[in-house]
Amino acid sequence: MGFFDKLKQGLAKTRKALIENTEALFRGRAVDESLLEDLEEVLIMADVGPQAAASITGALREKVKQGKSFNSNGLKGALKEEIRAMLKTGASIMCAGEKPYVILTIGVNGVGKTTTIGKLARRFTDQGFSVTLAAGDTFRAAAIEQLEIWAQRAGAQIVKHRSGADPAAVAFDAIASAKAKNIDVVIIDTAGRLHTKSNLMEELKKVKRVISKEIPSAPHEVLLVVDATSGQNAINQAKIFNETIGVTGIALTKLDGTAKGGIVLAINKELNIPVKLIGVGEAVEDLQDFNPAEFVDALFD
Repeated sequence: MGFFDKLKQGLAKTRKALIENTEALFRGRAVDESLLEDLEEVLIMADVGPQAAASITGALREKVKQGKSFNSNGLKGALKEEIRAMLKTGASIMCAGEKPYVILTIGVNGVGKTTTIGKLARRFTDQGFSVTLAAGDTFRAAAIEQLEIWAQRAGAQIVKHRSGADPAAVAFDAIASAKAKNIDVVIIDTAGRLHTKSNLMEELKKVKRVISKEIPSAPHEVLLVVDATSGQNAINQAKIFNETIGVTGIALTKLDGTAKGGIVLAINKELNIPVKLIGVGEAVEDLQDFNPAEFVDALFD
């Protein structure tokens, strides 16, 4: 099964929550204020978020005011067009410019952060780049072991300290090692922390400061990994991480098997942070660059 088919399969629950409910709403009804209000509610229930839902229905309302008449198929087409227009394409995560290219990976526990790092490392090594992983999640011994397994699978090097060590020291050593060995990419893991714990967020700031001291332009990417199944809670996490450290891109995991795929729209509208990667399964190739047109086609087809 190709990625598009996996994406389409993965979005089945979202399609049911959003598209099928929308189609049922449109059936046999005139496009009036009452229908648009019901549509906004359907969008919010599919985790599109209040801002994005209001923006989409507002655009449709304007078209109606301008005299455009819709049948149910036409309204579905207009909805697809508005969703496609809302989604932004972020620059792909790619090794370019000065070496090493440093990716700082952040997120709460359980979102699939270490797995995302492993898959990303494999992508880079498959492209012929050398990679060092930094085991900066020193709070969980299991996290270090898990990253070691991914390093072996990906053909990457790993820099680790003992459990409980200073994560900033791990980041420093990984960058120093990468410089000495002329490594292309450094991907730094960090502890899965509650975004509401200020001491842990301060530690994250320290890691970033250490990275920037070694390479002023780094980190070149601050990748926030969020779990699509967490819906609106993912927005709250992203807001606080962005305010604290500045997020350049989002990796949205576990998009398969959730009815909350509309969160992609909420992230774009409310946060203005591009979704750069999406995950629709366990295999390495199931982590792909986010393609808005492909996403919308998979959602509507």
